[in-house]
Amino acid sequence: MPINHPATSVDDYLSCIQVVMVNTTLPANIGSAARAMHTMGLSRLTVVDPKRPIDETSVSHAAGGHELLSAAVIAPTLESAIADCQLVFAASSRSRHMPRPVVTPTQAAKIIFDFIDSQSIYQPQTTAETAQDNTAGSRKPNIAILFGREDRGLTNEELAYADYHIQIDANPAYPVLNVASAVQVIASFVFAYAQTHTQTTTSPEADADADSDEAVARSMIDMTLRQQWDEPAITQQQQQQLTECMTALMVQQGLADSSHLKSLPARLSRLGSRLQLDQKEYQLLSALIAKLLKDRPQSS
Repeated sequence: MPINHPATSVDDYLSCIQVVMVNTTLPANIGSAARAMHTMGLSRLTVVDPKRPIDETSVSHAAGGHELLSAAVIAPTLESAIADCQLVFAASSRSRHMPRPVVTPTQAAKIIFDFIDSQSIYQPQTTAETAQDNTAGSRKPNIAILFGREDRGLTNEELAYADYHIQIDANPAYPVLNVASAVQVIASFVFAYAQTHTQTTTSPEADADADSDEAVARSMIDMTLRQQWDEPAITQQQQQQLTECMTALMVQQGLADSSHLKSLPARLSRLGSRLQLDQKEYQLLSALIAKLLKDRPQSS
C-alpha cells in the first residue's frame, strides 16, 4: 500500500533542517561543510560566532555549494541560532556528563522525518481566539543539527541544548572526524533516508525500503517520539525559558540553592526534552509556575 507523507518531496523535508556550526576556527571548514551539505540536498547553514569570518578560502572549498555561504546566517550565540527550533541534535564523538539519548545517524534521520510528519499534519486554527498563540504553527518544523569546534567539539553546556546526541560509528581508538567530514557523514544518512521516506508507490524497491524502515525501527533505542499533535511543538527558546522558571520555583520553595545549582538546570532541560511539550501545554505549565512564584509567602 502506498505511504503518504505530509511533506511531498525530498526537498520539502530537507528544507526543515539547518546545520549549525559553532565557533569554527578555519573558514575553509565552513566552505567544506557547505559543499557537503549541497551534495546531500541541505540548504540552510548557520554559523555561530566564528573565530574568522567566511572568506575566499570558504568559497574555494565550497565548490558548488557557494550559494549556501551567501545565504548563511551568522548568529552571535547558540541560543539565538536555535531559539525557534523544535528539535535539536548535536554531533558528539563521546559520552559527556549529563548525556542525552544517543542515536546513530540512521536513527537520527528516522526521528527527524517522523517529527516532520507529525508536525506537518498540524493545521493551525484561524479564529480570532487562537490567532495570536498559534503563530508557531504557521511555520514548518525547524530542526537543528549542531557541530562543534575543530579542536574540542561542543562544550557540555552546548550539548545540553540538544534533545539527542548523534554518534558516528568510527575507530574506537580515534573516533574524531573533521567537522566537515562529520557534516558529510550525517547529511548522507539523512539524504538516503529522505529518499526512502518519500517513496509513495508500491514496487519491489519500495517494499525493500519499507523492510529497511522496519529494521531501523527495531534497532531504535528505547524512546518515544510523540506522534499525535493538535498543537505545534514548543521551540528551544520556550524550553529554556521553562527550565529557568522551574529552577526559580525550586529555589523559591527551598528545594535548590541558587548558588549551588550544579546540574539541576541541565536535568530540568533534559526532562523537558523527554516531555515533548506542545504550545498549549507550555502555556499551562508557564501559567502555573508564574502563579506559584507570584504567590510565594512573604517573609516576616
